[in-house]
Amino acid sequence: MTFHPRMESMTEGLSVVGDLKLRIFDGAIADLWDVSCSPLAHGEYVSHAPRLVVVLGQTGTGGMEVTASPFQQELKNAPSNRLFYIPAGFKVWSRIENLESLRHLDVHFDIRSLSEKIADDFEPGLIETPKLSFNDDRVLSLASLIAGECETPGTLHDLYGDSLICALFTALTRIKPKTTRYKGQLAAHQLRKAIEFIEDNHASNIRLEELASLTGLSPAYFCTAFKLTTGMPPHRWQMRARVNRAKHYLENTGLTLSSIAVAAGFSDQAHFTRVFRQFTGTTPNAWRKSRLC
Repeated sequence: MTFHPRMESMTEGLSVVGDLKLRIFDGAIADLWDVSCSPLAHGEYVSHAPRLVVVLGQTGTGGMEVTASPFQQELKNAPSNRLFYIPAGFKVWSRIENLESLRHLDVHFDIRSLSEKIADDFEPGLIETPKLSFNDDRVLSLASLIAGECETPGTLHDLYGDSLICALFTALTRIKPKTTRYKGQLAAHQLRKAIEFIEDNHASNIRLEELASLTGLSPAYFCTAFKLTTGMPPHRWQMRARVNRAKHYLENTGLTLSSIAVAAGFSDQAHFTRVFRQFTGTTPNAWRKSRLC
């Protein structure tokens, strides 16, 4: 991981509650904060990477304001679930009034990585304009899912979290495709290469970029085209491949469920059981017993 966002900050009246929950994605670093607030908490910040600040929850009758100037007027009960986008190198001041606690997500974007994923559709000007107070239900929903990944990491494949970051960045910047060249399904040879790679490496941590490079498409185009062609996203196809491999072990070996989970590429037996049930409607143990009858 070569992306290390740096931020200079000075705060007063804010105290972190519990441990910082941080998650490294391909394209961003996200951290989830719970803080207690004094009646007139404030701070100033400048980051060397563009970032999105999402207020996910708060207690109290007031709110938070972020401005490009240290001279702030009295707050008028700012609403919860507010969004703040700050470009790289853009200094901002924040003030919190009449809040007892605040939960917020900070997403620091790795522009080099994201621009490679989006390829020709990326325009640098899209990330240079600050949006210091706005609401967007789609951005908020995606940010909430990313916060969930920060809180309980490792429960799903990395492709899930990486896809959420791509979706969040696309929704935030409202990137639109300049071409419709790859809007359809994958060609037969592209699909075959992708599926063979997933099947051969089902137990490994496959990156979206690896699959996209096999087809000559950008990761964003590939992910859309793969789902249009197969009816499921790449990470779902890989989970199905793991389940199929697990079925082979269940039916043809005497391995324990925990050993099968590891051999098939699942993080642990609980993860194996949960995913297996999603695809088959039953547990691995019940499936094995049904095959022995």
